[in-house]
Amino acid sequence: MEHFHIFTAGLTAVILFIFGLQNFSREVEALAGEKFRKALAKATNIPIVGLLIGAAVTAVIQSSSATSVIAIGLVNAGVLSFKNSIGIIFGSNIGTTVTAQLVAFKLTAFAPVLIVAGFFLSLLHSRYSIFGKSIFYFGFVFFSLNLISSSLQPLQNDPVLIGYLTQPQNPLYAILLGCLFTALVQSSSVTTGLAIIFTQQGLMGVENAIPLIMGANIGTSATALIAIFNMDIAAKKTALSHLLFNVGGVLVFLPLFLLFKSSIDGLGTSPAIVLANFHMAFNVLTGVLFIVFINPFARFIDILLGQGKMDFERLAIPVVGREDSYETTKAALDRNIVPLLEFLQENYNLVTLSVESNYRNVYDASSKRIDYLHFIHDEYLGYFSNVVTTVTDVRQSREMLKVITLYDYLFQVHDSIEDLFTTKKVIDKHYIELGSDLILIVRKLSSETLELFDEISTALLENRPPDISSRVRELREALDDANRDLLKLLAKSEREDAGVLSNFVTFSRRLTDKLVNFARLAVADGIVGESQAETVESAQT
Repeated sequence: MEHFHIFTAGLTAVILFIFGLQNFSREVEALAGEKFRKALAKATNIPIVGLLIGAAVTAVIQSSSATSVIAIGLVNAGVLSFKNSIGIIFGSNIGTTVTAQLVAFKLTAFAPVLIVAGFFLSLLHSRYSIFGKSIFYFGFVFFSLNLISSSLQPLQNDPVLIGYLTQPQNPLYAILLGCLFTALVQSSSVTTGLAIIFTQQGLMGVENAIPLIMGANIGTSATALIAIFNMDIAAKKTALSHLLFNVGGVLVFLPLFLLFKSSIDGLGTSPAIVLANFHMAFNVLTGVLFIVFINPFARFIDILLGQGKMDFERLAIPVVGREDSYETTKAALDRNIVPLLEFLQENYNLVTLSVESNYRNVYDASSKRIDYLHFIHDEYLGYFSNVVTTVTDVRQSREMLKVITLYDYLFQVHDSIEDLFTTKKVIDKHYIELGSDLILIVRKLSSETLELFDEISTALLENRPPDISSRVRELREALDDANRDLLKLLAKSEREDAGVLSNFVTFSRRLTDKLVNFARLAVADGIVGESQAETVESAQT
């Protein structure tokens, strides 16, 4: 009966620990909000930066699972590329070592202070009260660890249990147990914290606890694997890289552990500190090792799963540095115009292709790329508010206003493409099948519009005025023809597809006007030569 009470008290404390950890993670995520996700998204081209960001974020929210799931979500949304997410995944394991260090050095004694401080802070009518719950749950996490330690104290007098746990066991069994338990509780910090408490109380030998912690790293991948259902291949590759990274770390360090485990007892320090230090060294060295070989590792994942719809090249995210001059920011804006235009062209191509066909992968690709443009749009809005700090005179102010207006037209083009995509959504929602005559209309309008995109982007690259007069005239004639054909079909009640496509034609006309206005502004802004600006002006009429 005594063992039953100990088990019940210990299980209750573990449940409280898990509850506190989940709520602490949730509170910190809520505080960080969009900034938190943008911090992850900033880890672009330098893997070591992603490693550090992943470690820092996980150290704050105390959940590598949460960090990896957020990274996977950003990849699925197109904000983050698969390769750039790998560093974040590697760093997430390093961040979890903070919990182990706090427990090992018995800093959990401050838990009651944090609970009381967090509680009263949350009651205050102050802007700082939003931090109250986070502080409360942070203290609650370590207070529950103290409860676990207290509830397990009677087991120190059980020679049978101590003998079983302290005697060296098969490390493969311990790895499997750590993996399964972590997958069950959805947190490697729980498994690591329990292992350290067991070693502190002499209930478990270090040589048994180390494989348990190795298994915990593998088990934490379960959350990421669960999160990838119905996601793009790129997101699945991120989740797979998390799993293979953790498994690879165990495969590298297990032979070393087996070779030197007889020397562990001779380290002459607290077993709990030895375990916490091993946990940190294991995750840091594994992360650094995989960062060094990140390119072959990413290629290996690509070979296993292939290319996903979200494996497109990301656009440059603009940042205003402290030392950046007006000329630097203006040049960066001019340089980013064509890539943005070309990205919009590919979005348009996919959207019209999804309208023509019923290919689900084309539809999904269109949706993800449009979502990604929303992210880019928000980034540029923040960037433009910072750009004004580089302007020093009236001339620069006028030039910058023209460039910002140019980008505004590009994002209006994006809005029109998104409007076109709503046509496809309506078609799918109401199970409408386009007739072959309407598919031909879509195909003709798409072909004419893509040629207009091509000419504008080519002209910008060649620094010349775009020759779009004849193309715009032909496109507008095609739009007029499409309207006349649709009017005839609208009189037929059985042709419900005609009503849907009339919106498509309207949105296409708006898109044409915005592209023409963009071309005119590009000439006026000096992005292309001004000697033949009337070529573009004539397209207005």
